[in-house]
Amino acid sequence: MSSINAQNLLLPPRRSPVVGIAHDKVPAAIRSASFDEIPSWVSLKCNPSSIKSPRIQQGQVENIHLISLSKHGKLKEVDEFLKRMDEAGVSVSPHSYKSLLETCGRLRALSDGRLIHDRLRRTVKDPTGFVENCVLQMYCDCRSFVDAHKLFDEMLERSLVSWAIIISAYAKEGLLDKAVRLFSHMQRSVSGIRPIPSIYISLLRSLKDSSLLELGKQIHSHVIRNGFSSTVLVDTAIVNMYVKCGWLEGAELAFDRMVEKNAVAWTGLMVGYTQAEKLEDALALFAKMVKEGIPMDEFVFSIILKVCGVLEYLNVGRQIHGYSVKLGMDSNFSVGTPLVDLYVKCGSFESACQAFERITEPNDVSWSCIIAGYCQIGEHEESLKIFKSLKSKGVVLNSFIYTSIFQACASLADLNLGAQTHADAIKRGLVSYLYGESAMITMYSRCGRLDYAYRAFESLDKPDTVAWTAVICGYAYHGKATEALRLFNRMRDCGVRPNAVTFIGVLTACSHSGLVTEGKKYLDSMKGEYGVDPTVDHYDCMVDIYSRAGLLEEALELIKSMAFEPDAMSWKILLGGCWTHQNLELGRIAAENLIQLEPDDPATYIVMFNLYASFGKWEEAAHFRRMMAERNLRKEVSCSWISVKGKVHRFIVGDRHHPRAEQIYSKLREFTSSTENAENALLTEEDVSSVFPERKAQLLDHSERLAIAFGLISTSSNVPIRVFKNLRACKDCHDFAKQVSLATGRQIVVRDSNRFHHFKLGECSCNDYW
Repeated sequence: MSSINAQNLLLPPRRSPVVGIAHDKVPAAIRSASFDEIPSWVSLKCNPSSIKSPRIQQGQVENIHLISLSKHGKLKEVDEFLKRMDEAGVSVSPHSYKSLLETCGRLRALSDGRLIHDRLRRTVKDPTGFVENCVLQMYCDCRSFVDAHKLFDEMLERSLVSWAIIISAYAKEGLLDKAVRLFSHMQRSVSGIRPIPSIYISLLRSLKDSSLLELGKQIHSHVIRNGFSSTVLVDTAIVNMYVKCGWLEGAELAFDRMVEKNAVAWTGLMVGYTQAEKLEDALALFAKMVKEGIPMDEFVFSIILKVCGVLEYLNVGRQIHGYSVKLGMDSNFSVGTPLVDLYVKCGSFESACQAFERITEPNDVSWSCIIAGYCQIGEHEESLKIFKSLKSKGVVLNSFIYTSIFQACASLADLNLGAQTHADAIKRGLVSYLYGESAMITMYSRCGRLDYAYRAFESLDKPDTVAWTAVICGYAYHGKATEALRLFNRMRDCGVRPNAVTFIGVLTACSHSGLVTEGKKYLDSMKGEYGVDPTVDHYDCMVDIYSRAGLLEEALELIKSMAFEPDAMSWKILLGGCWTHQNLELGRIAAENLIQLEPDDPATYIVMFNLYASFGKWEEAAHFRRMMAERNLRKEVSCSWISVKGKVHRFIVGDRHHPRAEQIYSKLREFTSSTENAENALLTEEDVSSVFPERKAQLLDHSERLAIAFGLISTSSNVPIRVFKNLRACKDCHDFAKQVSLATGRQIVVRDSNRFHHFKLGECSCNDYW
């Protein structure tokens, strides 16, 4: 109640019923009020003799009004009011000059600042050092160092404040040589007077590079000699200076010797640990801060949560999350965003969503983290939905969001949306240099437009390892081994070092083209020639090279002799080779090991059923079908999709729900002759439950055939048909696509779970080596 009463006391008494009326409804007589209607003791046009208040009151109201205009940034009105003050003979107080000059500096209004300075020279014979320092500060804030230095040279008396203003300004602007020269000049000119701490702080803050470490040490020595080594702000600046200059040991030493440690010093040292990748030390320092009750701010939590994210310390991150909730900081975007990032990196997406929902005002980085999270767990449609919603609401976006959307479009093979996103990112200038452009290369190649991917790559001035890897992998997965290896050699000639992923692309190219000798050569050269340690993934690629080439014994020997424990993929690859080359004995070995590692993967049982059936061992084949039934295993539903006029059309096996289903099946029946040789075909991953008499009819229902047929009836004859499939294409559908391309003259591109197939005039780019 007391505060309410106090406010009531400040309210002006009601003098007229006009108060509270909207401006457009105020009578014209009132709106046209002028200075003549203001009481004489306030008016600038009053006769000095008419003032009955004490003499000290003269000019006070005018100066208050001047300061008010200044604080509101109304410099045009200030200029007009100053002219009236001159006409009325009212002088401007030093405090008013200070306010006016501060406003000019804050708004970088150099021309207005010069006018006020000129007025000061005209009206004040000998301005005080206080006012001159205000002018000096204004010129420095406006970055007009020519005017600042000229004024500084003209000053008859330079106080330590004057020196501090101009030295700090030069240091802040990065003009370190001039700042240090002025500091040395001050030492010679102002004898017997110690520099004030702000000078040291400004100089120390400007040292941000390892090349300036020695200068920092000299300034530190100067601080000690002048007795400022126990000043907390100076000590904090010293710690941060050593961190920025890369001397972490010096920062630790300075920190340990601080008499009083503020939160900024603790945070500065924590930043030093993270920059030096001493992440465990950063965590230990945070624990010490908690133990000693050091006040925490959002920046501290932001740093330490990023540390937990890099280390993937989920449990520690949860504890810190709880502490931030206790302090009421988790809803701030600077804390909530690294929390989301932490949970995404640790695979706890549900917690990431909960942390995101707690953020009061998520910024572009917050949205970027949650979109990346959805992409990471394979929820690409959801990431696209969020992206479209953000665009429709006019939310600020960043380059990382666009990079994630490129990745989503690549996974969904949505060329139309990917191209639109690319155009929008260019329009907004948000294609992240190299990283975003590399994602764009991958997007185009995985959407079947290798030509666009190559053009995007060639547009880069200096592609890095990631960009080279993206284009090499693109050619590899399209089965163009010669071009992929040519690009690898070109990358090497450009002096760009390949990484582990680059060699995955190179070995994949060799695998898809039967280049056994070349693949072995590249695998053996990784460590010695390029300094890249091979992993189990690289050996799996070599197993794939052997298996595709029919060298199954060599593949098994490599699995047994490699320095790594074989993973499920090692045995899957061998099992696939055993099916292709009909090797029951080695297939049994691969299946036994694979079932131990991944007992719930239905693909193993399906392949073994087919393998035993192909040798007429029906009892053993039936055993694998029973195992599937007992374990309630069902294969992933085959799905193929095609984009026509910007709309994606999806098909599953036997799909008859499409509006044009009748036309699709009619078109398929035109090509039934291509399945005449399928009477003895075996089960594929697409229809494990089928029986042989029905096989011929079921081939008609395969999802990619439906998509191809829809492409035939929905697109122009000169447009390639691009179909995408979530599983590996079966041999029958592969042959079907070849027959259609020959019969129609259409170019057909199919991307299955393994690679791209380009069909043209009855031939496939894989040369039936897949």
